[in-house]
Amino acid sequence: MKNMNDISGGRRVLWIAVGGICMGLGVAGAFLPLLPTTPFLLLAASCYARSSPRRLQRLLNNRWFGPYLRNYRAGRGIPVHVKAWTLGLLWTTISLSAVFATALLWVRILLGLIALGVTIHILMLRPTDSSGLEKPEEQHANSHESVSRNEIPGRP
Repeated sequence: MKNMNDISGGRRVLWIAVGGICMGLGVAGAFLPLLPTTPFLLLAASCYARSSPRRLQRLLNNRWFGPYLRNYRAGRGIPVHVKAWTLGLLWTTISLSAVFATALLWVRILLGLIALGVTIHILMLRPTDSSGLEKPEEQHANSHESVSRNEIPGRP
C-alpha cells in the first residue's frame, strides 16, 4: 500500500469521506438491528489508515467502539456472550426479514446465505471470555500508542 503522503488530495478526501460514511453506518448499526456495526467500523478504520492518522486514532480510542476494534485487530477474538448475542440477533432479524419483508425466493435464499457466511465468520473468531477484553487501565495505556499510517486495521 502506498504511503499516505503519496496519496493525492482528491484521493485522500475520498478515503476520508468513505470512512466518514462507514463510521456513520457503524454508529447507526449499534442502534438498528439489521445494520451491522463492526464491519462498517473496520472499513472506516481501514479508510482512515489510508488517509488520516488523526481520525484513525480517534476511532481506535473511542470509548465505546475502540476496545472492540483494538481487540479484533490484535487477534484477541470476541467474548463468547457477544458471539451468542450477535448470532441470535443476526438470525432473528434475517428470519423476520425473509418472512415479512420479501416474497421473492431468491432474496430469501440470498439473506440465508449472507447469514450463513456471517455466522461462519463469527464462529471462526477466537472466543474469549469477558476478561479477554482490554481493561480500562490497558485501554488508557493504549490510547497514546501510535498506529502506522500503512497499517491495515483487522490484520494482526
